[in-house]
Amino acid sequence: MKYFSYEIQHIDKYTGARAGVFHTPHGDILTPVYMPVGTQATVKGVYPRDLKEAGSQIILSNTYHLYLRPGDGLVKKAGGLHKFMNWDKPILTDSGGFQVFSLTKLNKIRDEGVYFNSHIDGSKHLFTPEKVMEIEENLGADIIMQFDQCSEYGYNHTQAELAMERTAKWLERCLNAKTRKDQALFPIIQGNMFDDLRMESLRRAKPFATEGIAIGGLSVGEPKSRMYEILELLRPELPEGVPRYLMGVGSPDCLIEGVKRGVDMFDCVLATRIARNGTAFTSQGKKVVRNAVYAEDFTPLDANCNCYCCKNYTKAYLRHLINVNEMLGSMLLSLHNITFLHKLMAEMRQAIFADSLNDFAEKFYSEYGKEF
Repeated sequence: MKYFSYEIQHIDKYTGARAGVFHTPHGDILTPVYMPVGTQATVKGVYPRDLKEAGSQIILSNTYHLYLRPGDGLVKKAGGLHKFMNWDKPILTDSGGFQVFSLTKLNKIRDEGVYFNSHIDGSKHLFTPEKVMEIEENLGADIIMQFDQCSEYGYNHTQAELAMERTAKWLERCLNAKTRKDQALFPIIQGNMFDDLRMESLRRAKPFATEGIAIGGLSVGEPKSRMYEILELLRPELPEGVPRYLMGVGSPDCLIEGVKRGVDMFDCVLATRIARNGTAFTSQGKKVVRNAVYAEDFTPLDANCNCYCCKNYTKAYLRHLINVNEMLGSMLLSLHNITFLHKLMAEMRQAIFADSLNDFAEKFYSEYGKEF
């Protein structure tokens, strides 16, 4: 039985952007797609029913956080993440690699794995490729990521090469440890900002990209122009018949520029993070709703949006909620921002079928502006 397949439905003849459908055990995913992040088995501040209504096709959860709390063994007893969080659509779990390197108070990176202290209580742990596969299989997501070493922006070539080599070797160990056929394992391309390392990482990952491939280690502090250059570099050699996933990217401009460069899948916490700070994506650009200019603005947040927030509440009310720290403000803005990004992806998909993605992007930028 084949659990996963990717069907390319159309390629924009001017940009090469792809519209497709990714078939998974928990449903089809129309691409290009933005995936909301539910780090701890929930998208912060948004009901699952509202995510579905907003157009969410797939959500992410995090291996590192769920391993620590409540524990992957408990999630397995609950029947896996789908039953535990009552989400019947596809789920992707990342490997926890980024969190091990960025959140842990202390870590030691070795060829065998990463020794680290929990950011919660300081307890000691070891993540190896084999351990991460065990955790991800217990969690039961449809798409799982290999354990990789995400090298920091600013690494020199020697440091970046060592991390890339580890990532390649850990991929093979992940593949050897993986036992579930109903989970798609995506290799991750690393290599920091170095063209030769990026191409070598892709060369090493490509033979194992039978169900998908991911590009990691971008949107970590580098100029966006450099990220786009790396996507252009990789693009001609990326596998054609599987989805391509750009990790940790989710601002409107990066979504557009990534799709134009042949990327199919994106995720980012940005939509809900800026919502908690009182900021919204709108068709006229970003709006910082907590600002005084909206104190007596009794119009919807975005007249071109049909989400629950925009249909029922004004900027003045949203500003009030944010400024008095009422959780409803963050919830409404989070729902709106996620809806906005889903709408953007759906419109890009339509533009791809019409071979008009460049025209769509130009119109979007003229209305939204260049500040992201």
